[in-house]
Amino acid sequence: MAVKIRLERKGKRNRPFYRIIAISDEKDGRGEVLENIGFYDPLPDPSVVEIKEGRLAYWLSVGAKPSPTVRSFLKRKGLLPPGL
Repeated sequence: MAVKIRLERKGKRNRPFYRIIAISDEKDGRGEVLENIGFYDPLPDPSVVEIKEGRLAYWLSVGAKPSPTVRSFLKRKGLLPPGL
């Protein structure tokens, strides 16, 4: 089973809020959400990114691939393992 770590949009119109999720990639990106790993709130200045580091490390260890946006969050927070 291929797993991706990506954003899932929540919130109201003009009030976006994103969850960082681990999701099965078997059904055109609309697969089963396996776990909520964190969140991203773009509205405050500066924006807020919270990630459960232990669960992120687990999903990366079993082969989950982060999306480009999530990869940039991980790089900014210093959580991106070398070689990924």
